[in-house]
Amino acid sequence: MTDKSLIEPQDGQGCHAGASEMEAAARAAGNSEILDQYAADYPQGPHGKPQSMCPAFGSLRVGLRMRRVATVLSGSACCVYGLTFVSHFYGARRSVGYVPFNSETLVTGKLFEDIRDSVHELADPDRFDAIVVTNLCVPTASGVPLKLLPNEINGVRVVGIDVPGFGVPTHAEAKDVLAAAMLKYARAEIKAGPVAAPIAGRSDRPTVALLGEMFPADPMMIGALLAPLGLAAGPVVPCREWRELYAALDSKVVAAIHPFYTASVREFQAAGRTVVGSAPVGYEGTMAWLAAIGAAYGVAPEKVAEAQNTFGPAIKAALAANPIQGRITLSGYEGSELLVARLLIESGADLPYVGTACAKSEWNAIDCAWLEARGVKVQFRATLENDCAAMEAFAPDLAIGTTPVVQKAKERGVPGLYFTNLISARPLMGPAGAGSLAQVVMAAMSNKSRMEGMKSFFEGVGAADTAGIWEGAPNLRPDFRAIQQKKLDKQARAAKAEEMI
Repeated sequence: MTDKSLIEPQDGQGCHAGASEMEAAARAAGNSEILDQYAADYPQGPHGKPQSMCPAFGSLRVGLRMRRVATVLSGSACCVYGLTFVSHFYGARRSVGYVPFNSETLVTGKLFEDIRDSVHELADPDRFDAIVVTNLCVPTASGVPLKLLPNEINGVRVVGIDVPGFGVPTHAEAKDVLAAAMLKYARAEIKAGPVAAPIAGRSDRPTVALLGEMFPADPMMIGALLAPLGLAAGPVVPCREWRELYAALDSKVVAAIHPFYTASVREFQAAGRTVVGSAPVGYEGTMAWLAAIGAAYGVAPEKVAEAQNTFGPAIKAALAANPIQGRITLSGYEGSELLVARLLIESGADLPYVGTACAKSEWNAIDCAWLEARGVKVQFRATLENDCAAMEAFAPDLAIGTTPVVQKAKERGVPGLYFTNLISARPLMGPAGAGSLAQVVMAAMSNKSRMEGMKSFFEGVGAADTAGIWEGAPNLRPDFRAIQQKKLDKQARAAKAEEMI
């Protein structure tokens, strides 16, 4: 008989509560194990976690990109609305399921029953291979037990995950949460018996699975780099269809192109696979990566040398033909920031700082050491304040970063480029990546005089609460500011007193 407490969630905090309160509620509701695992997989920095959009966007995006996979969210209506909106903004072409709740259904356990009913209703094997159910903050804090959902219904797999904002630091790492959950499920299926081959069939050569979302041309370029070694590029994880999970697990070597897929790496290692860090970026990066892949697969040294000699001159030529001149600061939250930094430096750029929202790991240690040996300040778990301070301190000719970093740069008359849309959306690997950044970077740098002109033109229009055009003087109310500051000071004193008790 099932313990009733497992299906009757505790009265967790609402979405208005702070992260610490919601985490305490989640632990009280029996979710300590999963929060401890997240803390181990995605360690935060000494000053807390970086600013990020709702982390569940990452896992939602992974599920929505997979064919024949349905997605169901359980969370506050405002959160689901925002996540649904942004997923469609980024090109989702299918509906996002939602199981609504209120205080009564949350506390009595009816929410879990509603989720279970919705999954049974969706489980049509003619339409879906899998259904992904995601708990957002409030259901996780209240202990809604997705682990009690059936593993499969009518042949349709059911994958339940918790992606709370107070447990997963960034949306990039939430991609790992779902990718790892699917790999774990697929690994269990492989253990149980024969599984379906990929629709395109199995490769006639040993494959290297690629861990991390990347520009579509990059897997093809990596395949070309591997060909002289007698190897082929395997599936990219996160995958686009369920069968690719089997093919990825069939690869004897996994390339951790993006270093934050900690839980996915754990699944590959549990399957006995070898994981190789870094990526084939620039000349030195490509030469070292080919050697590491060759060693992992036991390829003869002369074959590795042949591959290096095949592509090395082409990469050097591409770098020489597309030089980057100027100082750049670089930051982002995609996980490929250190790779891009290496490519920029080999292209000739002066790059004193790179910040990434992701944590330091075994898989980006090589890149970190390479950059630091060249005098670059590498900031893991970088905050917006870190990135803006670096931009102000180093006075770059170009700031590459997240939207608020680019905004701050342009306010200062410094050209800026949004990392996600303008940098990571370009090929980075091998000869194709060697010259891919120069054009957009140099074009942005050439806008320096235009940016200074715009700054001069708009000088004096106001900022913050005086921004805009006023017919008269701005309506400044220093008395309101003073009253509000007194309230904030009182709250701070009360919080400090509570800490001392």
